[in-house]
Amino acid sequence: MVFSSPVFLFLFLTAVYILYRITPTITAKNILLLIFSVFFYAYGEPKAIVLMLISITMNYIFGLAMSKSCKARKLVLGLSVAANLGMLGVFKYAAFAAEAVNLLPFVSVPIPKIALPIGISFYTFQAMSYVIDSYKNPQYIQKNPYKVALYITFFPQLVAGPIVKYYDIADQIDNRTHSPEMTAQGIRRFITGLSKKLFIANTMAIAADSVYALDMNELSLPLAWLGAVAYLFQIYLDFSGYSDMAIGLGKMFGFKFRENFNYPYISSSIQEFWRRWHISVSTWFKEYLYIPLGGNRKGRLRTALNKLAVFFCTGLWHGASLNFIVWGLINGAFMMLESYKLIKTEKWFRPLRHIYALFVTVIAFVFFRADTLGEAVRFIGHMFNPFAAANNSQAWALFMEQLTPMFILMLISAVIFSMPVRKIIVGRIKSKELLLCGEVGSYVISLVMLMLCIVTLSSASYNPFIYFRF
Repeated sequence: MVFSSPVFLFLFLTAVYILYRITPTITAKNILLLIFSVFFYAYGEPKAIVLMLISITMNYIFGLAMSKSCKARKLVLGLSVAANLGMLGVFKYAAFAAEAVNLLPFVSVPIPKIALPIGISFYTFQAMSYVIDSYKNPQYIQKNPYKVALYITFFPQLVAGPIVKYYDIADQIDNRTHSPEMTAQGIRRFITGLSKKLFIANTMAIAADSVYALDMNELSLPLAWLGAVAYLFQIYLDFSGYSDMAIGLGKMFGFKFRENFNYPYISSSIQEFWRRWHISVSTWFKEYLYIPLGGNRKGRLRTALNKLAVFFCTGLWHGASLNFIVWGLINGAFMMLESYKLIKTEKWFRPLRHIYALFVTVIAFVFFRADTLGEAVRFIGHMFNPFAAANNSQAWALFMEQLTPMFILMLISAVIFSMPVRKIIVGRIKSKELLLCGEVGSYVISLVMLMLCIVTLSSASYNPFIYFRF
């Protein structure tokens, strides 16, 4: 697959950027980006490009129907949502639905084997955002199909987000600025994200994968916690790294995407965690599902049901599995407990609040990572059973085997990258000279990290981003 070829990606990005910079007008630049974005996806997923083009055409037509002169706008909106979710459902959830139906007595339906097109969850939600925003405000209706296509296919965030809402980017398609400073900042941000993925996330992945691959009889309490913590940092550094790369690439082309993560592991409650974690998808569900359902305007019971519905859908959006649904519902349940003051974290000792939020997050992510619901439950059981392993000496040896110098170094780095260390340091520096030196130093470090990334990519096996599968 094209997304696994570092050489192709380097040549592709270099060619696109050079051609983009020498292209004279914004219209020509947009057409260039559209051509390369479609080529990027078609080269990586040649069979799935037809589905994407159908999605673009379908939603462009739905968008046109949102003009004020259309008397059936609400009906068209319903049809567009049904069509988009139907397409997503067929390709992502058909097998899951068939398996669920087969649990009924005397029912046996064939399990469809449909390959999941990469990025379908992300571009489907973006397409829905365009139609819904056009319904809310007809000024967003786009009569030029290539602009709708560019919004849906723009390659930096096409494969794994962040999900960009149409109203956030509508004006930037026609009006955006470029500068050497933006380019430099974009390249630095891209290198930061790539480094987080290649060095920290991939190192955490080795430990997490090793632990989760063990037979339950081999799993001890320390090993279980090691695997859970390793995955906690793997998924954050992996996904935030991809978001950094997308935001950086967007800035190189003049686009300003909103942040997708805001140090979620410093949260002191689950409510705060979801204001900081995967912000693009949490705000998407808030604006396009929670508020239309009534939000918190129709009483406590309705609010509770709305929140559960949102987190059920959030879990299901991540994957066609009970594991993801349970992960979503755990987060939703704790959010409700906090919002109804059944868990009053604001009265707790501050460090205890952070421990509580991290503890819930770690446990929930076990369901996210495990292959089956039963495996997740057994894994969590081992996290609290000091006598879990059948052979404690062997389990201890396996535990120590994971604690390589590289793992320990990257674990420390993961903790540092999970906290706003740079922001705190910069905020306390009053000298402009020191700030300038720090800025120059950050670019020097970025160049060094880029060289290390190139060496790593040329010698290491490919480890895909976690969110590629969603």
